[in-house]
Amino acid sequence: MNNIKSVFSIKDLENLSGVKAHTIRIWEKRYNLLQPERTQTNIRYYSLESLQKLLNISYLNNNGYKISKIASLKNNEIQDIVKDVASNDTTHSHTINTFKLAMLNFDQKLFHNTYEGLLKEKSVASVFYEDIIPLMSQIGLLWQTDTITPAQEHFISNLIRNKILIHTEKLQSKALKETQTVFVLYLPDNEVHELGLMFLNYELVSKGYQTVYLGQSVPIASLRDLLSYYDNITFISYFTVKPEKENVKGYLKAFSEELIVNNSTNLWILGSMLDKIDLTSLPKQVTSFKTIADLVKNLKKL
Repeated sequence: MNNIKSVFSIKDLENLSGVKAHTIRIWEKRYNLLQPERTQTNIRYYSLESLQKLLNISYLNNNGYKISKIASLKNNEIQDIVKDVASNDTTHSHTINTFKLAMLNFDQKLFHNTYEGLLKEKSVASVFYEDIIPLMSQIGLLWQTDTITPAQEHFISNLIRNKILIHTEKLQSKALKETQTVFVLYLPDNEVHELGLMFLNYELVSKGYQTVYLGQSVPIASLRDLLSYYDNITFISYFTVKPEKENVKGYLKAFSEELIVNNSTNLWILGSMLDKIDLTSLPKQVTSFKTIADLVKNLKKL
């Protein structure tokens, strides 16, 4: 069973807020901004309310407010100023902090209200590029450093997944482009980090391309079936943790030998695992992209 995290170490606060632990200690001592509890061995620990206050303090400080000024304000005054500053903010950091708090509190309503508020101001694609993708990058680091629990990571991921599914479903009846290319989106064996691929599928569908979405953990052998149905396939995959770095080149070689049978079959790949290999020696008709935005720009060449 996952233990729900409700108290945080000073290192957790550093990871979640971006404020160094040394700075947090100075703010405590000099300005009494936070009042941590202490264990029997005199180690600081903080409540969720303290984390929320620190996120607000950090946000205002990054937007030009001096710590001495913030320290003179009451908590409700800090929150009011944050709302005011956030209404004209283009950095998206306040929105990302709000999503983090929704995750930490398992607060579905806060997530939904924040997300729907963003959609009143900008497109689905803009929300994902500017808010959701940076959020997921930060959550990945928070999970790796044990700052958040697997339950919290799954909670926020499933909320985002549901949004993508809803948006994609609304586009299913949209007329397709006059192009022979069919995009087959899948994740390799034992790869389950699906949100990037799901959003990419949304982007392709929204632009009128035909897609076949296969999802998580698909063996190379299972992809052969697609060659019998379509003459012009571009496979797209996302390597987040699989295949492991020492196996990536072998995977691409096997894929190339088994599936790239003519000039009309291609593989486009993305993901953090590509940072660990030499991309100058990819097999023929295998193309790597740094980001989803880069891949989408490449669609103009089709």
